[in-house]
Amino acid sequence: MQLSRLVQSLPPYHFAETQKKLAARQAAGVDVINLSMGDPDLPAPSAVIERLCQAAHDPENHRYPEYRGLRALHEAFVAWFQRRFRVTLTPEEETLPLLGSKEGLAYVAAAVLNPGDVALVPDPNYTVYVTGTTSTGAHPYLLPLRESHDYLPDLESIPSSVLQQARLLWLNYPNNPTAACADQAFFERAVAFARRHDLLIVHDMAYAEVYFEQRPPSILEIPGAREVAVELHSLSKTYNMAGFRVGWLVGNREVVDAVGRLKSNIDSGMFRPIQHAAIAALQLPDSWIQERNAVYRRRRDLLVAGCNSLGLRARQTQAGLYVWAAVPKGFKARDFASWLFDQTGVLLTPGSNFGVAGEGYLRISMTAPEERIETALQRMKAALRELPRP
Repeated sequence: MQLSRLVQSLPPYHFAETQKKLAARQAAGVDVINLSMGDPDLPAPSAVIERLCQAAHDPENHRYPEYRGLRALHEAFVAWFQRRFRVTLTPEEETLPLLGSKEGLAYVAAAVLNPGDVALVPDPNYTVYVTGTTSTGAHPYLLPLRESHDYLPDLESIPSSVLQQARLLWLNYPNNPTAACADQAFFERAVAFARRHDLLIVHDMAYAEVYFEQRPPSILEIPGAREVAVELHSLSKTYNMAGFRVGWLVGNREVVDAVGRLKSNIDSGMFRPIQHAAIAALQLPDSWIQERNAVYRRRRDLLVAGCNSLGLRARQTQAGLYVWAAVPKGFKARDFASWLFDQTGVLLTPGSNFGVAGEGYLRISMTAPEERIETALQRMKAALRELPRP
């Protein structure tokens, strides 16, 4: 059987490969501490579970759901967005439920890009930006994110020959994997840049509500942004609901409608009880977010201090679930992470998994209890004493 060129061109998804490696070590009896994925270990809110169970008992909810979701869910998105960002959206026209924001990334690329187009992709990046681009026959042009530039892309350095073919600019703040944040001034420049070059900005804001010192802004707060931008949000990190697969797309109504048309031809919408659970989550008070973020803040402080004490230089994370730490000089990220896993059972993600510009760094997740993080740091300290120097 001959598979399509698309499937043959897809690389293995690195987290799927990581899960195989992790399972093999656990089967061998190793006490693995997994700090490689942003998979929240804290439970979903009890009000969400109660609403889910209640809705699941109603036989009406066992039927096919609406393709674009319940009107009540759209209204909950709008109310949440207004409360959080002071931005007023139009239900349904400027909002669309997704089966997790990950699928939305692929659908937006398919809705906008044609073969031969160029998409401007940050490096390092969440890998779906690249695969979403290449699956359409378009070409990624990588924008290095450097620590010296606060992990913001230098938009003015893009050659005019590239911009003539570019259709889409991917942005992601709070950033995965670097944990960097962008301020309103950067978004103002990005919106103006998109206007000048007729680009669509796709801002992936899956980590909007995991923050510590300052709340990250939405690009849609910038006047006129909805003319050139869409934004993706997720309940996975926001309300510890990763397995529920709930995200949403907001912003430019033409793109929102196009993604809705694509989805209605491919899937049959979101299970209604999950929609009701999402509504319950979006109606939770801000105090729930603050209490949850206090847990992550303690973990962040522990990890950042621990990494720096071990010589793995790390900046203070302002938002998101990760610490971005430098590997010891002379080592490749993948080699160092593999050695550390073999020596300690502590699983970290090499920055090079996210792109060439991620080389030299590790992404370390906060999604483990403090006692497990402390154990991981103790194991790492012991192993680093025996680290063979290149």
